[in-house]
Amino acid sequence: MAKQKTAFVCQDCGADYPKWQGQCTECGTWNTLTEVRLGTASTNRDERFSGYAGPQAQAAQVQTLAEIDLEQVPRLSSGAGEFDRVLGGGFVPGSVVLIGGHPGAGKSTLLLQTLCALAAKLDALYVTGEESLQQVAMRAQRLRLPTDRLKMLAETSVEQIIQQAQQHRPKVLVVDSIQVVHLADIQSAPGSVSQVRECAAFLTRFAKQTGTVLILVGHVTKDGSLAGPKVLEHMIDCSIMLEGSHDSRYRTLRGNKNRFGAVNELGVFAMTEQGLKEVNNPSAIFLQRPDEVASGSVVMVVWEGTRPLLVEIQALVDESHLGNPRRVSVGLDNNRMAMLLAVLHRHGGIMVGDQDVFVNVVGGVKVLETSADLALLVAVVSSLRDKALAPDLMVFGEVGLSGEIRPVPSGQERLREAAKHGFKRAIVPAANAPRDKIPGMEVVAVKKLSDVLDVL
Repeated sequence: MAKQKTAFVCQDCGADYPKWQGQCTECGTWNTLTEVRLGTASTNRDERFSGYAGPQAQAAQVQTLAEIDLEQVPRLSSGAGEFDRVLGGGFVPGSVVLIGGHPGAGKSTLLLQTLCALAAKLDALYVTGEESLQQVAMRAQRLRLPTDRLKMLAETSVEQIIQQAQQHRPKVLVVDSIQVVHLADIQSAPGSVSQVRECAAFLTRFAKQTGTVLILVGHVTKDGSLAGPKVLEHMIDCSIMLEGSHDSRYRTLRGNKNRFGAVNELGVFAMTEQGLKEVNNPSAIFLQRPDEVASGSVVMVVWEGTRPLLVEIQALVDESHLGNPRRVSVGLDNNRMAMLLAVLHRHGGIMVGDQDVFVNVVGGVKVLETSADLALLVAVVSSLRDKALAPDLMVFGEVGLSGEIRPVPSGQERLREAAKHGFKRAIVPAANAPRDKIPGMEVVAVKKLSDVLDVL
């Protein structure tokens, strides 16, 4: 009998070693190497695809760029405009989409609604490995979804999933989730680095050869990143995160990687009794302000993907009784907030070194761009002086270390979006000042932080 070959794989980064060692030299973590039994060399997975010759199964030919056909690839609409926006216009045949999110965020609900809508026009197969068929049917009945066309399969073996897919030949295939399926050749437990990597590669190859839209559901770690090896995100075409806290009825769908559309595109959904409903005007939701605006509150315009989004930022500055004052930010980078407070002291003459500073972006939105710098400092100064700003004031701009106000992309579109929602005054960088006057809006262009303080 041939000796079983083994390898030791790091559970964090996926690096493999011929023998066990305490530390992984690739990522530097300790005690993360686990033993993995390798399959026999006689196993040939190509035989499993012999029963189906897909549109891309023929041998590849060398071509020049001029010879490549640039005909537009037809997209499949998901039935939800916000979902299509994040995908870049819909599903592309042969693409692989990975959807992640915290437990209870609504991943299975969103996919079940999407598959039920798609099943009315084309063949769709939903593979569930975490729930029984009865549980999925009960959810569909509770959401009042059409259930007469969608095909269901409860299976965790990738070989059986591929066999059923070859038989029914669906246009859209959902695997919920990639952490529970397994290959018989890999002896490690489902969810391990080797199982996730090999299962995803096997399913991806099937999707590319057959032109099937493959949607994978992935778990996340405690810090919110996708669980499993980093190579999983390199294999797929589109990576989407469904975010939202349990105490909020709104969910945000953000694209982290997309080979067929814009990155960092944002879609907003509302969780209702009938499932996830798309929100066509998310700015109106995040701008539900009271009639009397308190100090430390200002509205800013951030750019999410291909559209502007108006959100409210709040700051609370209070006297600190600690030796090291607190700096807490929710929805913003904490290190950048500390840097901006230092700029405010150096170039604005306002010191908050003995004050606790708390900053929050209303609505649970995570701001990843620098256009929120000026709004953050304006909110901090408003809270420190206990002077409320005008409710029709809007601010955006990047603040440099020397106190200059730098321009941000798409300034004209941001101003038009603010004017559409009734804002009468805006403080923007001088380079973003519009050439033509915007009806009903007074635009104040500033170049330095001292100019902003004079305007306030």
